[in-house]
Amino acid sequence: MSSAEGLPLQRVPKHVAIIMDGNGRWAKAQGLSRLEGHKQGAKRLRDVIQWAKDAGVKQVSLYAFSTENWKRPKLEIAGLMTLLATLLPLEVPKMQEKGARLLILGDISKFPWLARRALDKAVQATKNNTEIDVILCLNYGGQQEIVDGVKSFYASFDDEQTRAKAFSELTPETLYKFLGRDDILPVDLLIRTGGEKRISNFHLWDAAYAELYFTDTNWPAYSEQDLIAALQDFAHRERRFGKTSEQVQAGDRDE
Repeated sequence: MSSAEGLPLQRVPKHVAIIMDGNGRWAKAQGLSRLEGHKQGAKRLRDVIQWAKDAGVKQVSLYAFSTENWKRPKLEIAGLMTLLATLLPLEVPKMQEKGARLLILGDISKFPWLARRALDKAVQATKNNTEIDVILCLNYGGQQEIVDGVKSFYASFDDEQTRAKAFSELTPETLYKFLGRDDILPVDLLIRTGGEKRISNFHLWDAAYAELYFTDTNWPAYSEQDLIAALQDFAHRERRFGKTSEQVQAGDRDE
């Protein structure tokens, strides 16, 4: 049984994370404003969700606004928040058609009220959809996520003795429960567009064994063939998770 473009389903990543980089560079090359680049990038997002769904991907997470993006010019930030508040409600009917469920990762409490309302309404409207999850990472940073998880773990104990014992026995599996990622799968494939080759504080925990894929294509110009190329590259990678190549191949033969 195969997915889009003949990829075997067992070789399709379940969770694809995307750093949507290059909006500004694309706009500059077109003689347009950075905000227009972000607007075109938002439109591209709709297509990528459909292409990922067609390929058999179950979750797509999108680095839409990082904890570091507050350092950008205030006018650009205001424009981004306005785009979120105005464009997201228009996308909800299309998400319903696709069976897409919207999830939010990050602290949106600092966002303007109109943006928060648009997000809350979209999450509620799509909560029962099951075809694909769309995870918007907003005011999100991997380091802050881990810090917040440790704080939540610390606050879950009433006395110092119990807390000290729990810290001495702390495991990654235990801490994971405090990261607020209950519905989110580990990242299989992390894609960055726009030519840069770094992960920029994105999914530091759940991308521990992710395959990384970088492309020079700026996000507004990203095409279905660009996505298929990334998925095909992933399908040919050997994912060992700490094992040797021989162990992995032996496991494949046993299946």
